[in-house]
Amino acid sequence: MSAAGEAMEHYDSLETRDPEVRAREQYAQLQRQIAYAKAHAPAFAQALAHVDPQSITTPRALAQLPVIRKSALADLQKQSRPFGGLAGTRWGAMRRVFASPGAIYEPEGERSDYWRLARALFAAGFREGELVHNCFAYHLTPAGSMLETGLHALGCTVFPGGTGQTEQQVAAIGDLRPAGYVGTPSFLRIILERADALGVDVSSLTKALVSAEPFPAALRDAWIARGIQGYQVYATADVGAIAYETPARAGLVVDEGVIVEIVRPGTGEPVQAGDVGEVVVTPLANADYPLIRFGTGDLSAMLPGESACGRTNVRIKGWLGRADQTTKVKGMFVHPGQVDAIVKRHPEVRRARLVVDNPEGSDRMILHVEVCNVDSQLADAIVASIRDVTKLRGDVLFRSIDELPNDGKVIDDLRKLE
Repeated sequence: MSAAGEAMEHYDSLETRDPEVRAREQYAQLQRQIAYAKAHAPAFAQALAHVDPQSITTPRALAQLPVIRKSALADLQKQSRPFGGLAGTRWGAMRRVFASPGAIYEPEGERSDYWRLARALFAAGFREGELVHNCFAYHLTPAGSMLETGLHALGCTVFPGGTGQTEQQVAAIGDLRPAGYVGTPSFLRIILERADALGVDVSSLTKALVSAEPFPAALRDAWIARGIQGYQVYATADVGAIAYETPARAGLVVDEGVIVEIVRPGTGEPVQAGDVGEVVVTPLANADYPLIRFGTGDLSAMLPGESACGRTNVRIKGWLGRADQTTKVKGMFVHPGQVDAIVKRHPEVRRARLVVDNPEGSDRMILHVEVCNVDSQLADAIVASIRDVTKLRGDVLFRSIDELPNDGKVIDDLRKLE
């Protein structure tokens, strides 16, 4: 159902359903999803061979099914190309296919708003007839298309800004006067600072939906002070929208198109209400990529009660870190295996730890390496390897032998989430 004819506060009537009605309707969708996955996706046909779809009627029953974790997708897809036997689609029946670091491949189907971002955009104030500046990447990764298809479903026009080329982005905003921005929060901060330095009026921007990075309260308040209402959405390339912020600004409301569980990391067992655990997501009515109990590797926790905005679905606290050591830097996943790949290129390095922080609101990576002798040429070579392996910029810091803690930690994320 479209937003037309609904109250301005809500995208559609699904958002205000009685929770018991929602559960009944969602589990009916889930049963159809499981039946379809067993019939069309070979990996699910095997994993769920003894599962009767009609028996999955409660969270307890769902929790008995195996979890497919994001960390396993790359290997699964190598074993059975292109989607690890998890997809119910084929070439020619999908619109696009994208790649995420890993490499992990994701199909995009033909239905409108395939990634279900329109609901989050609506909650952030985006409306039909507006021009929106999209600064998510359009190359290889799906983020640009994810937001663009959601905006098109709302009836918005999109300027595909993509990433980088800050001065051209500023000029386009000054010339075209878009109402909104979608992209990472750090890049909008850079755009606004550059616009101020160049004397370009970008005051047409009054709303923003951001993702892929932490969105500190201090940055949110700074935008509000200059007339921009910024909200965040939690989404992944694998399952689309998971949860989104509303004007109540009290956690993230779970999207109507998914079932979310919080489980003990490394297991499929749900945690106690309010405990921090891994976010496991089951998207509903997705015939193209019917992922069932998809373990995101992200940490979060359920919030008690309903949102003051009137939406009745459950809420989560938002992104609280990673269940494993994989982390996200400037919207890109960085894996422990990538750190290992960098070290293997340089036999002089005994041990290494990638430290991630966020000074002055900008993500930074520093690879701490234990070596016997400090060498400027080695430093340059390691920096080049960081960029080559992770596709991100990083610095190197030499440490003495045995100076790094012997605790098995490969990636240390020091960013403080507000």
